[in-house]
Amino acid sequence: MLIRVLFSVLTLALAPVAAHAATANIDVRGADGRPLTGAVVMIDTPRKPAPPIRFDWGTAMAQRNIQFDPHVLIVPVGSTVTFPNFDKVRHHVYSFSKAKKFDLKLYGKDDTRSVVFDHTGAVALGCNIHDQMSAFILVVDTPFAVQTDATGHATIANLPAGGVTVRIWHPSIRAPDNMLAQPATVAATGFTNTYTIRGK
Repeated sequence: MLIRVLFSVLTLALAPVAAHAATANIDVRGADGRPLTGAVVMIDTPRKPAPPIRFDWGTAMAQRNIQFDPHVLIVPVGSTVTFPNFDKVRHHVYSFSKAKKFDLKLYGKDDTRSVVFDHTGAVALGCNIHDQMSAFILVVDTPFAVQTDATGHATIANLPAGGVTVRIWHPSIRAPDNMLAQPATVAATGFTNTYTIRGK
């Protein structure tokens, strides 16, 4: 019995200590100082999490009321994104983006097409029939990604403490790939910062 107890104590002593899970609170402001809504905030940690990465909002980019819905969709790399058409008119969805080029020929109401997004980056969408339609798919390789809300705020939970890279994407950002990247340190008690973006 004593040997078994000693073995259990030794096992616990040698077990790796779980990293503290911290929360990042990030505010994004535009060049005018106002909250930047719909910016994508991503946090890269030194150790990439094991796949699969999943987000609560799914992987559908619908066409509804002659618009894409949602306007910005974040998906994990390797995702199959569906493009259901809920309109009474036909759509022709395409992208010429470096991260993914594709062309979905005309299809009508209640029909669906799908595309696999196998490279990270921003994918700008358009409709060859309706010029006013535009949207973006952000393909990421981190589970720590979210859009800013109407107040320009983003909250990302369950972060490991330590050095990270904060990346912010928005079509108005004047930088390569519309992306800002800065190093940061996440304390065990969390991380709070405000980023002001220079516009185009």
